[in-house]
Amino acid sequence: MATVNTYVWFDNTAEEAAKFYAAVIPGSRVVDVAHYPYGAAFTTSLELAGHAVTFVNGGPGHPSTDSVSLCLLVETQEEIDLVWDALTEGGTAGPGGWLTDRFGVSWQVAPTILPLLMSAEDPAKTLAVGLAVQAMTKLDIKMLRLAYDRG
Repeated sequence: MATVNTYVWFDNTAEEAAKFYAAVIPGSRVVDVAHYPYGAAFTTSLELAGHAVTFVNGGPGHPSTDSVSLCLLVETQEEIDLVWDALTEGGTAGPGGWLTDRFGVSWQVAPTILPLLMSAEDPAKTLAVGLAVQAMTKLDIKMLRLAYDRG
């Protein structure tokens, strides 16, 4: 059986980022840290909300861009608020639930209900939800449902 493991390149903060994400994102944990012979972390493996991810301290040769990003789907507004606040601290908030954290990693923090709201049979509802998402920074479940109901 094939598996996929996402690799994310860092200059030199892979282990710090992994520990931070494991503390902030529910269902996450650092699995292993492999070190260079001189002691610094080379790779840090973690389960990020159940998804296998390996962070690599590879130097500045490949800086992060939003062309590769992580999407975190959570159940409640409280979870959105908690994770959003932690990830935007020292980072930059963007539109539609997107942000770039202090490590340069791009994320979208969204409710698990969003894909359902965006796949309504009624195109007016889907459009209303899409426009609501575009108008928000941090996503608000109550406002997304309201847009859906009004769509």
